[in-house]
Amino acid sequence: MAMNKDRLALFVDNVDVMKRSFKWHHAMVNRLAALLYAVEDKNVDVPAIKENVDRIKRNTGIFSTFRGSGTISFAAQLSLSSEPEAQLTNALDVLERLRQSKFRSSPYLSVAAYQIAAHSRSERYADVVDRAKSFYTEMKGNHPYLTGQDDYIFAAMLALSDIDVKAGTERMEQFYTALKPELRIGNGLQALTQVLVLGQHHADPVARVRRLKNAFRDKGIKLDKSDTLSSLGVLTLLPCEDVDIVEDLVRTSEWLRMQNGFSRWSVTTQELLLYASALVAYQHLKESSGVVPITALSTSLTNILIAQQAAITAAATASAITASSSSD
Repeated sequence: MAMNKDRLALFVDNVDVMKRSFKWHHAMVNRLAALLYAVEDKNVDVPAIKENVDRIKRNTGIFSTFRGSGTISFAAQLSLSSEPEAQLTNALDVLERLRQSKFRSSPYLSVAAYQIAAHSRSERYADVVDRAKSFYTEMKGNHPYLTGQDDYIFAAMLALSDIDVKAGTERMEQFYTALKPELRIGNGLQALTQVLVLGQHHADPVARVRRLKNAFRDKGIKLDKSDTLSSLGVLTLLPCEDVDIVEDLVRTSEWLRMQNGFSRWSVTTQELLLYASALVAYQHLKESSGVVPITALSTSLTNILIAQQAAITAAATASAITASSSSD
């Protein structure tokens, strides 16, 4: 598959616009917003994003988890929605339902709430929230020390699917057990298994994870790190040849690295791989539209990317706080 240079160039342009327009916001969140627009083949709409930042402020309290480092991400998603006012109202409704189900308030919970509101009808909210709680409880039972607030997003994603809770979590455990000897990364590995479960029609995802991991390693790409294992999961489920996936990712990441604003000083290798993986996956999924399991994966891809970004941002924020406190 040839790289879609227009979409890649649009992403780079969008990143530059976001950087200039929202310079006081977290750079990684700005880049995610730029990507959300690029995969829709749209230029960043700065006035719309600012309008939705104001909308979030008008409709939430100062300590709301829709505020803070993730505000720009939510505002970008709202600006891409045809009914942003209703979308935000619905997301806040779902957030309250999740809290009543004993999920703890956090930025991850807001992302989960937004997902459920965006991808299900209001009459299904109660059922999806119940399913999310069931998935989370099962995951927590299997991995009490690994399962935490960063799994809220994946619990919601699985809840939106038609996967049976018991069968889905059992399949996750099978993947975890099979891959643990060579990956040995607790949290990242759990995220990978959560993605693989979404490809319930895929015959043997474990074997393909191994093949792709090794093929990427041969090219000097380490996609089997904690931050990018869920990206490896997405690529594993794509309906195309291994060689095409590897070649496309190599070319996309190399091209991005050469662009202004994507030097190693600005974007880490692991973050760059998140964007390259997402762009490659969206490209293949757009070319495979109409296949039911692929449509489900396409819907989930944005949420997977947001989950990864939320985890990395949280880690970066925590390390910054630690560095600040140690210097006092």
